[in-house]
Amino acid sequence: MEPVKVGLLGLGTVGGGTANVLARNAEEIARRAGRGIQVTHAAAREFNAEGIQGLERIEITTDAFEVVNNPEVEIIVELIGGYSPAKELVMQAIENCKHVVTANKALIALHGNEIFEAAQKKGVMVAFEAAVAGGIPIIKAMREGLSANRIEWAAGIINGTGNFILTEMRDKGRDFDDVLAEAQALGYAEADPTIDVEGIDAAHKLTIIGSIAFGVPLQFEKTYTEGITRIEQQDVVYAGELGYRIKHLGVTRKTDKGIEMRVHPTLIPERRLIANVDGVMNAVLVKGDAVGPTLYYGAGAGSEPTASAVVADLVDVARALTTDPENRVPHLAFQPNELSDLPILEMDDVETAYYLRMQVSDKPGVMAKIAGIFADSGISIEAIQQKEPAEGETQVSLIMLSHTVLEKQMNEAIAEIEALECVMGPVMRIRMESLSG
Repeated sequence: MEPVKVGLLGLGTVGGGTANVLARNAEEIARRAGRGIQVTHAAAREFNAEGIQGLERIEITTDAFEVVNNPEVEIIVELIGGYSPAKELVMQAIENCKHVVTANKALIALHGNEIFEAAQKKGVMVAFEAAVAGGIPIIKAMREGLSANRIEWAAGIINGTGNFILTEMRDKGRDFDDVLAEAQALGYAEADPTIDVEGIDAAHKLTIIGSIAFGVPLQFEKTYTEGITRIEQQDVVYAGELGYRIKHLGVTRKTDKGIEMRVHPTLIPERRLIANVDGVMNAVLVKGDAVGPTLYYGAGAGSEPTASAVVADLVDVARALTTDPENRVPHLAFQPNELSDLPILEMDDVETAYYLRMQVSDKPGVMAKIAGIFADSGISIEAIQQKEPAEGETQVSLIMLSHTVLEKQMNEAIAEIEALECVMGPVMRIRMESLSG
């Protein structure tokens, strides 16, 4: 049987890795797919030919649409990234009845609904395993391996840059700005790190995870996003003293009122496996009603880890080329006409516990005033620590852990506390998750 002909859009880090994995493991991949998979065409404006295998067998152009419109190419692999021209190229490939594999989480999170609808009409597949958590096969695990389960919640460390920064702050006592500068020097963070440290990258990925978990349309605009730039070294230390670690977590949970979709710094008990995922590594914890909690861990980025997911998608597409489109695995795990209209909750309606740090006057009655506000707001406090003031200081740090409460109630209580004369500056608030089975 003739090999499946693939058109590669982009020969950068992941594109080069994909070409290498396909060339190096050609025989093993053919055994798994039932036929060979060969890159015959590629588009790239600039690339480093050194280290990319099999370039002599690939017809390379600078015009990506030339590859997309080539009648010989059966599968398009989009590794350009961003929204445009990636979206136009993917939609043109679908219009040409070509299957698509992409690692573009932003494209899927924002335009996936439109793309999947077009693919459904044309009877082609759009595969996107590499768009979430790099080489970790979390999409396949949730879409197929856990298909017997009602997913209750999923939580993930799905941005390696943020995880590296928080790990260094904890292990080496460094400040955020110092570690960010090193992350940029090492290539983990871009010159403009906003997408990583403000949680936008993680929100793209969480949007996809939430849609697959609960069978709802992709709704990136409703995903709550909060970054890690306000995390201070003292918060990392205090969390450790209380038996917790701070992670930049993406959380999605189904409740009676709707679906939570949120990315923010989170205190996790240090005994949880996911709390011990350090450096640039990623992990996703998924809780199903039948299987219980399951953890998926691995490299969330990099040339060949991401290429591993891209090639796995190519194998799936090659296996399904002759399959009736109605019997393929649905893009978002549920049949298109079975997607739910459950609402995505506003953060005011989310229930979680909280870590609170405030700077207060070191004098009698302060604790009673703050405790009174919490009591009047219906908020139960689990633990309180008052730090010893430095010699000559008239202010102390007050650390509090709350029980689970509606975010709206906590916001109102914090506003009252910040208005007290004995409280200096804003209250530092970090949400907490137990992530228990």
